[in-house]
Parts: sequence; structure tokens; C-alpha cells
Amino acid sequence: MRRISVKEKALKRGVRRTSGTFPPDYGTYRFTRAQLILHILAYLALDALFSLLFYRSILAFVIFLPGVWLFLKSRREDLNRQRKRQILSEFTTGMQMVNASLQAGYAMENAFREATAELRKIYPENSFIMTEFRYILSQLGLNVPVESLLTDLGRRTDIEDIINLAEVFRTAKRTGGDMIGIIRGAVTSIQAKAQTREEIETNLSGKASEQKIMSAAPLAIIAYTSLTSPGFLDACYHNTLGILIMTAALAVYAAAYLWGKKIMQIEV
Repeated sequence: MRRISVKEKALKRGVRRTSGTFPPDYGTYRFTRAQLILHILAYLALDALFSLLFYRSILAFVIFLPGVWLFLKSRREDLNRQRKRQILSEFTTGMQMVNASLQAGYAMENAFREATAELRKIYPENSFIMTEFRYILSQLGLNVPVESLLTDLGRRTDIEDIINLAEVFRTAKRTGGDMIGIIRGAVTSIQAKAQTREEIETNLSGKASEQKIMSAAPLAIIAYTSLTSPGFLDACYHNTLGILIMTAALAVYAAAYLWGKKIMQIEV
């Protein structure tokens, strides 16, 4: 089956090409070449560390090499989650400025133009919000409805708050609702959720540090014992029973780490 490109998806949604390329799809995080190399090197270092501490075997290092794909997938999800937080923060700021311009009496297109001018004082030209607001302005100039543009943005970012705002905007436009009041209420709601999320993250920051320390503790204990008492752990290496015990210990350690990470994780 042929893969549908971002351009084709946008055309199906009624979004038109103006110049250059369509805005990116933020649903999937893509590493830069430098990031990819650094993450692969980081995994190799971790692979060597765990192979040394739990097996003292080069064969274990080789066996664990395919795990780099899971490591990259996990890091991609973490970075995508961080990017979504930044996107939502910038989007909220942008819509606040749009709302202020609408309250000042500007029409929708001019409100986005004024907001873009104000955002330029805060964010660089290559930031998410500047890229998207310039794109929205170009599409509004072609008479593309703003609700379609917000719906398209929600689909490309895969952020629930933006998707909900677009749906409320579309419904209000169809029923003739108070646009200014709707945008103000939606932005207020997004702000409230963001503040709640920040409070939770602040409360969990200490626990997150503790979780990292506890995750490093077992490795530190094994390394310390191996260095200070050579031969004490020899019974755990290079024999069937020892390998089984260390594999079970590694499995429990991995499960505890992933469980703790999941508990500390806050979705956007």
C-alpha cells in the first residue's frame, strides 16, 4: 500500500499550497543525524555497562545490541512528549494574543496578523508558533476557513486541547456563536489545565529525582562490590545458575525502572 504524504493529507483536508512546503506533521518525532548518533552511542555505553555488571561477557553485549531500536523508540516518545508541551505552551500564548486582537475589534485575519507581529517579539522565526501562524495567515488569505486550519493543526500535532478547540470553534462558527467568548473560554481552559499540569510536575520533581537515584543504586552496589571485593560475585558469572539469577535480577530491575517512569509520566 502506498504511503500517503503530509502534502496529500493536507490536500484532502482542503488546505492549499501557497509557497514552499506544507507545515510539518508533529505526530512523530524525527531525530536529526547528530541526535541519532548521540543516542546510539549512549545505548552502546549502557549496553556495555549492563553487560559488564550483570554478565561480564562480550556475548551479552552483542545479544543486547538489537535493543537499540527499543531505546530509540523510547527516546523518540520522550522527546515528542517534551515537544508537545512546548507546542501547547506556544499555542496558548498565540491564541491569547489572537483573543486580545479580536476584543480590540480586529477581524479574524487581522487578529492573526496582529498576533503574529506580537509573537515575533517573543519567539524566533523558526519556532512552532511562528511557523504555524505564518501558515495560517497565508491560508486565510486564500479564504480557507480558520476552523479548517485549526482542525488541520490539531491533527498534525495530535494534542487534545488543540483538537477540542478546533471542534468548538467549528461548532460555534456553524451555529453563529460568540467567537470572542469562545476563544477566551477555550484559552482559559487550556491555561488552567497547563497550570494544573505544572503544579503536578512541581510536586513530582522531588519524587522523580528520588526515582533516578533509586534506579542508579543497584548498579552502583554491583559496581562497588565488584571493585572492593574481587571474586565475591564470581559465582554469579559464567555458569548456568549464575546467569539465570543475574538475568532475573536484570528483568526485575528493568520492570521497576519502566514502572517508575510510567508513574512519573504526565501526558499532554
